[in-house]
Order: sequence, then structure tokens, then C-alpha cells
Amino acid sequence: KQWYQRRVAITAGETCTRIHNKPTFSQTIVLLSMYKSPAATAAVLDPAGLGVSQYSDTELQSHFDTFFEDVFVEVEDKYGEIDEMNVCDNLGDHLMGNVYIKFVKESSAKPCVEALNNRWYNGAPIKAELSPVTDFREACCRQYEMGECTRAGFCNFMHLKPISKDLRRKLYGRKMKEMRRSPSVMSDASSSAEKKKKKKKKKHKANHKLSGRLYM
Repeated sequence: KQWYQRRVAITAGETCTRIHNKPTFSQTIVLLSMYKSPAATAAVLDPAGLGVSQYSDTELQSHFDTFFEDVFVEVEDKYGEIDEMNVCDNLGDHLMGNVYIKFVKESSAKPCVEALNNRWYNGAPIKAELSPVTDFREACCRQYEMGECTRAGFCNFMHLKPISKDLRRKLYGRKMKEMRRSPSVMSDASSSAEKKKKKKKKKHKANHKLSGRLYM
């Protein structure tokens, strides 16, 4: 089990001879082969790289950012707050295009899987399942992060495709704004409650004095 969690899908997919018990509960879900990268598709069709890419780096990043934002916003708005979302840039069949979404609450994951398995994206059915991955740093290829991975896209550890800085600020920044906004709302509510309490106490004292005068 620990090997599976550490190496995620470092298997040959359905043909792997190792036994992997899929989780029945988790904070993380995986949408299998959901992202269709133009670059990855070209690399598989032309592994020698003899052809000339018809896409610029800017176009590829824009294509990915559009996909990432589309999925992130849809999932978070309908199924629950997202803690982290990552997309694999690997070329191996068992990892290519996999989208991993870790929710803040575990209770959001299973309903999301059940709902997405009845939905389509970009003309293809979505295949979702719970994932044992909870620590993406442990599942990632450290050599890739340092630019030293010799297995290229066919590495069996996660190669995570980064989103643009602007999109990261937009998606994760809105969560920070909500967090900053929440304390002030709570503070206002607390202040209002405190004012009502003081007003009630003052009124009680006034009534007590009044009844005292009447009694006398």
C-alpha cells in the first residue's frame, strides 16, 4: 500500500501485475486521461521529434490554462472547495493527461466521483475514481523538478504541468480573499451581537430601577 501511495500510478495501468487496493474513501480524486495536450499527442505520434511543432509555447500554455481553469472552477463551484489540483505532463498511457484534485474536505470527493462519471468533457466521457494520493510532493519526480529526469515524459513518477502565474493568482488568490473576508464578517457579527447584549442589559437595568420606584 505504501509503495502504491508513493509511486501513484507507476504501473503499467490495467496490465500491471502488482495488486493495488483502490481506496474507498479519500480527499483526492483522479480524472483519468482527461487533459488532451496537443504537445503530448504530437510527441506520441512523433517520438523522434522529426516533425515541426505547429504550436508555440505561448499557445500551448494558453490551451492548458483554459482547460485548467474550466475544470477547477466547475468542480469547486459544484462539488466542494479544492485544496490542490494537478495535471500530469507524462507521456505514459497510465499517467498521460491525468487530473488529480484534492479537496479540502474528504466528504466532497466521493459525491464528485459519482457525479463526474455521468458527465462528458470535450466530446468524451469522464472517468473518475478516488485516488490514494494525498501528498503530491511525495508522488512527484524530484529529478524532473530539477530538470534532471532522464526518462523524459515516460517517467513513472508524476511530472506536473505548471499553470501560469496569473492563473494561479486568480484561482488560489480568490480563496485567500474569501479567507481574509471571513474574519471581518465574523467580527462584524460578533460586534453586532455584543451591542445587542449591552443594549439588553441596559434595558434590564432600566426596568429594574423603574419597578423599584413603583414598588416604593
